[in-house]
Amino acid sequence: MAVTDSGAAPRKPGLWLIATPIGNLADIAPRALRVLAEVSFVACEDTRRTGLLLQRLGIDAGQLLAVHGHNEAAACQAVVDRLQAGESAAYVTDAGMPAVSDPGRRLVAAAAAAGIGVSVVPGPSAPVAALAVSGLPTDRWLMEGFMPRSGEARTARVAAIAAASHTTVLLESPHRLGATLAELCDACGDGRPAVVVRELTKLHEEVVRGTLGSLAERYAVPTRGEIVLVVGPAPPAPPTDAQIDAELHAEFAAGASARDAAAAVAQRLDVSRNRVYPQATKLKPSRTRS
Repeated sequence: MAVTDSGAAPRKPGLWLIATPIGNLADIAPRALRVLAEVSFVACEDTRRTGLLLQRLGIDAGQLLAVHGHNEAAACQAVVDRLQAGESAAYVTDAGMPAVSDPGRRLVAAAAAAGIGVSVVPGPSAPVAALAVSGLPTDRWLMEGFMPRSGEARTARVAAIAAASHTTVLLESPHRLGATLAELCDACGDGRPAVVVRELTKLHEEVVRGTLGSLAERYAVPTRGEIVLVVGPAPPAPPTDAQIDAELHAEFAAGASARDAAAAVAQRLDVSRNRVYPQATKLKPSRTRS
């Protein structure tokens, strides 16, 4: 894919979602700096934190408009009204990608429903960064975010993670990390692979790989910092006798001997040949066994 730098200024009217650093200020994208400096106004999750960020970036954005989880539904209309009047806006959250485990989804939906163009300047995202550095499977994964604190909803989420055939990414408070790891250990088994990623891109960044059991023991004492927990998928269930039989029949149909069919099926299903061979000798006609 070709990479270009169009240098395009913000379109008016229009809403820009801007990813901001999750720790290291140098991770801000050059295009993000340009857009933040040129839009009519900046909406943000926290005016104080964003004001400090823009100050450190050397950007004078004027008055900031607060759009956060508690007022998003009402504040969206104020943003949309200004956009429809011909202004342009950038929206940032405290860190990372807006609308991904952060406020912003309702604002995007409201702008789109009003026929306003929405663009994005991609960049830092703690869940994606933690997943990438974890070394766990990334072909299928689920962003779980923060789990419910207690009750049936939490029990259901833990059970779902235990049964999941994909990698799961969670956000967790450093004070609750140990309890969450212990609970997941009980549900998933202490041998399930997992990774604790702490303080991503910051001075004390830490990536600790292990099992739920070893991590629960390590973090039994509360730690500090921003935490992302990545839990590996459940191990595949062992194949049933019926599944093995079906695979053996396919091998026999292709002309394989009992010995060769057993070897092929054992390798394909990742089971012991000693388990497969007796089934092969029962299924294979005696005159062609070998």
